[in-house]
Amino acid sequence: MDKLPQGGNTMNIKSTRFGELEVTEELLFKFPHGIPGFPEEKTFIFIPLDEKSPFAYLQSATEANLTFLLVDPFAFFRGYEFNLDDEIAKELGLSEQNLPQVFLIANSKDNLADMTVNLLAPLVINGLNRTGRQVILDNPDYSICHKLFPDGLPKEAVKGGT
Repeated sequence: MDKLPQGGNTMNIKSTRFGELEVTEELLFKFPHGIPGFPEEKTFIFIPLDEKSPFAYLQSATEANLTFLLVDPFAFFRGYEFNLDDEIAKELGLSEQNLPQVFLIANSKDNLADMTVNLLAPLVINGLNRTGRQVILDNPDYSICHKLFPDGLPKEAVKGGT
């Protein structure tokens, strides 16, 4: 059984990607509205790939087969920006002192070079109270299938075999 950082009450979560995970409540993130397409899934585990990686996973706490690959948009799209509705910011408990974490859901397809991300519907997360919401943007410049590597894989990734 894999172990994630601990402290407090633990619970076991089954995952087809990670096996059985023993996690603490501090690793659980609530999405009160679910995620579009998965309205019943409201609790997830946030699993960073590693400290310096722009990638992470969001594993459903109840559905072993539901794991999202997340991407930090700012590591790949320097000009990515949007205005967060005040009501959503208030609902999530965000402020100037508690800025959101933003992630894109990726689709890895068969070939890493063809990976796409959903720029039109980012996940906005409050890391302090561990709540999140997928926000649907109204921006014609963003698509739901934007290539993450439009110019091909970076040379470091090809050399490193990742």
